[in-house]
Amino acid sequence: MKERLYLALDQGGHASRAIIFNSSGAVLVQCFAPVTTRKPAPDRVEQDPDQIVESLRIAIEDAGGRVPAAAEIVAAGLATQRSSIVCWDRASGAALSPVLSWQDRRNAAFVARLKLHAADIHARTGLVLSPHYGASKLRWCLDNLPAVSEAARTGRLAFGPLSSFLLYRLLEERPLLVDPANASRTQLYDPALRDWSPQLLQLFGVDAANLPMPVGTRHPFGSFRFHGRSVPLEICTGDQSAVPFAFGPARLACAYVNVGTGAFIQAPLEEPTIAAPLLTSVIWSDERRVVYVLEGTINGAGSALEWFVETEGLDAERVLATLTLDASRDLKPLLFLNGVSGLGSPFWVADFVPRFIGEGTVQERFVALLESILFLVRVNLDEMQSAGAKLERIVVTGGLAASDWLCQRLADLLSLPVHRHAELEATARGLGFLVAGQPVDWRSSANVRLFAPAADAQLLERFFAWLKEMKSAVATR
Repeated sequence: MKERLYLALDQGGHASRAIIFNSSGAVLVQCFAPVTTRKPAPDRVEQDPDQIVESLRIAIEDAGGRVPAAAEIVAAGLATQRSSIVCWDRASGAALSPVLSWQDRRNAAFVARLKLHAADIHARTGLVLSPHYGASKLRWCLDNLPAVSEAARTGRLAFGPLSSFLLYRLLEERPLLVDPANASRTQLYDPALRDWSPQLLQLFGVDAANLPMPVGTRHPFGSFRFHGRSVPLEICTGDQSAVPFAFGPARLACAYVNVGTGAFIQAPLEEPTIAAPLLTSVIWSDERRVVYVLEGTINGAGSALEWFVETEGLDAERVLATLTLDASRDLKPLLFLNGVSGLGSPFWVADFVPRFIGEGTVQERFVALLESILFLVRVNLDEMQSAGAKLERIVVTGGLAASDWLCQRLADLLSLPVHRHAELEATARGLGFLVAGQPVDWRSSANVRLFAPAADAQLLERFFAWLKEMKSAVATR
C-alpha cells in the first residue's frame, strides 16, 4: 500500500507555497512560486489575481514531480490571506478587479460614515469597524469599477475573499464556496448564524447572491488534477487561522504570535467572547464545533521594516540578524509610534502617521522600531488578559521570529516564557495538520528554543513611556 501524503497550499503575500507532509507531520517536499505586490497609492495595496492563480499552479506542478514513487497525495488544503478580496465573472472565471490586499484601506472614508454602527458590527462579527476588512472593498469595487457593476447588473458577478476565487479557478467543479475564517474577515459574516448577516449586507449594500455560500472549514470543496489523478481539496482556511494548529491542537493558556508582514496575536477561547478593542475570530468550524480566538492585529511588523528601508536606506534584515542584547542596551533610548500600514489593535486608527519621539542615530531608530512591535504585542496581550485569557506561555512563529534578540526581548517585556520552534512557517504546518485529520501523533519540531524572561527595568520604563505617548497621539489626532 502506498504511503498517504497531504498537500498544503499556502498562498501568502510574497509567494505561493506547496508543501507535502506525511501523516506524522514530516515535511517531504517544499516548492514555491513568487508573487508581486503593487502599491499605486499610500492607501492602496493590490496584487494580480491571475498571477496568484498561476503561482499556485506552478507550485503544485513542481511539488507533484517530487512525490516519492511509493506514496500518493490523498487530500489537500488551501490557506490564503484573510481580508483580501477579488471580483470575478462567474461565467468565464475572468477576474474583474485586482486582488485588494488585507493591507488596502482605500475606502476608509466610506467606513468612517458608518461609525454609529461600529458597536453593532463588533457584536455581530467580532471585528472592529475597519477599512482593512473586505466589506468596504467590495463596496468600492461596485462603486468604482464599471466591469464589476455591469456584471452585477447582468447576474454574472461573483466576489468575496481571495480564497473563494482561488477555489473557483483551481478546482474542476468551479465551486462558489467560502470557509468561516475567510468569510468572517469580510465583515459581512455572522459566526453565530454561520451565514451572511442580513443586517450587514444591507448596511454595506452588498447582495448575498453575488457572494459565495458559507460552509465549514472541512468540506468537499472539489478536486484538481495532480499528475494524472484527482486530488480532493478538503480544507480551506485563512493563513493566520491555521497558525495555532501548527504543532498540534490549539491550546488554552497559550498565545500564538505570528510575526510576518503584520503580526497577529491569537489566544484560544473556551467560549466565544466579544471583548473590545480586540477581535474575536473563527479558526475552525464544522458540524460539531466552532473554535474561537481572541485576536490582536499589528499592521506594522515586516511592513515596518520595509518602510524603514525605504525611508532610512538601512539594510534592516542584516542589522536585525546581527543585533545583540548587549549592543542594543548601549544605544540611546528612543520611541517609535508605529502606524505603518495603519494602526491596528487596540487603538484602531487607519490613517495614523508613524513617527519617532526623540533624536537618535539610524541604529537607535531601528531598535526603537523593533521595540514598537514588541510594545504593540504587549498591549494586545494585556487586553487579552483583562478579557479573561489566562496565559502561561507564548509560541512565536513567522519570519521575524528568527531573531534571537526579538524573542528574548519579547519574553523580557511580557514576563512569560517564549517558545520558538525550528520551523517558523506555521501556516503550512497548521494547514497540513488539519488536512491530515488532526492526527494525535502529529510531530512538532523536536528543536524548540525556550527564551526565559529576565527582568529589565529600562525596557519596562520605555514601554510605559511609549504607551503614554501613543495614547496621547491617538487622543489628540
